[in-house]
Amino acid sequence: MPPPPAPTPPAPAHFLRSHTSPISALAVSDDNERIYSADASGKVVVTSTRSLRAITAWNPHSDSILGVEESEAQIVTHGRDNKLHVWTRIEEMPSSARLGGSAALPSLPTPTLCYSMDVNALNYCRFSLLKLREESEEVKALIALPNLVDSSVADIWSLPQLDRIHAAIGQDSAKSIFSPDAKVNKSGIIMSMHLFYPSADSSSPSTSSASQVHLMCAYEDGGVTLRRYTQTDRLKSVQGAGWEAIWSVKLHTETIMAMRVSKSSSFALTVSADHIVGYYDLTGQSSANNACTVHRTKHAGNGSIAIRDDGKICAIGGWDGRIRLYSTRTFKPLGTLKYHKSACQCVEFARAGDYSLGIKPRVLADEDDDEFNVNEKEDRTRWLLGGGKDNRVTVWSLISFEKF
Repeated sequence: MPPPPAPTPPAPAHFLRSHTSPISALAVSDDNERIYSADASGKVVVTSTRSLRAITAWNPHSDSILGVEESEAQIVTHGRDNKLHVWTRIEEMPSSARLGGSAALPSLPTPTLCYSMDVNALNYCRFSLLKLREESEEVKALIALPNLVDSSVADIWSLPQLDRIHAAIGQDSAKSIFSPDAKVNKSGIIMSMHLFYPSADSSSPSTSSASQVHLMCAYEDGGVTLRRYTQTDRLKSVQGAGWEAIWSVKLHTETIMAMRVSKSSSFALTVSADHIVGYYDLTGQSSANNACTVHRTKHAGNGSIAIRDDGKICAIGGWDGRIRLYSTRTFKPLGTLKYHKSACQCVEFARAGDYSLGIKPRVLADEDDDEFNVNEKEDRTRWLLGGGKDNRVTVWSLISFEKF
């Protein structure tokens, strides 16, 4: 008796064909209303999740985009042209203005540039933005970037002041890197970084708790180091002073290609060219020896990773174009999404509520919103985006995976 036919693999719910170059970065707004996609030519497109039409499209950079992110009413873009820009956010036109329009609008409004800064984009490492919740209106956020000169150490700046608060984090020697007897960071350049407050403080960060800030860096040699700022009597530091390494571990045999930290800042995951997924406990409840564990998969060559807001599911984009889903608790495979014909360079989950505060997604329909019903809003919280070298952005509608 012949075996039963294999189940038909799921297909993307939507496609975005707004780019003519490989997709290099993806992001979703906190309210799930906008998709940000960026490509290797320096183009950024903002797409409405309601109409699936472009709200704005422009070229903020002259080289590939490393990262794009919405921050309040602004958009942060980071490019390989050694520039970081902050733009005003463009709102979508009301539905009445869109009626009768074509899918390809002849002209779209361009965001206004607020301010810019020079950065070091040698190592393909995107920024890490930490928004502050505080009474003072001076410092809105902190942003971590590779050092302007040495790509193996990090700097932290304040926004919008563009004031460098911490310089050369991770520097082992106080001597200049140009000194003949200066120490060389054997870990290599930083490939990915994440700036955050510990999970106990993540619900209410403020400048008063700036001494509690943590920085996690993934390196070229496959290692990861977690540091915290301990110099409570000083708000600024130079040459890495006051930054203590909590632990440093090397789980990968190849360069780390991507790292993500859960929304609750309780754990992080890394992927590389090897078949390993690195797991890092950030709660501080595990000893240094037990904080980091290796999970071996059956698939090598991973270039991107994303973690769902509740921390239960992760998505890994492979160089073979597949997106593989795993439980972050057991790392049991949950399915494979097949569409991209070449490398899947970025993946991103839609926002699903602030699980760190126990808040479920808000999907109640507004009284004046007859265009979008509750089921459609609920469905958007389960979206997963994939961006590939094939210039396409895929939108997948996943099941809830509640039992995980």
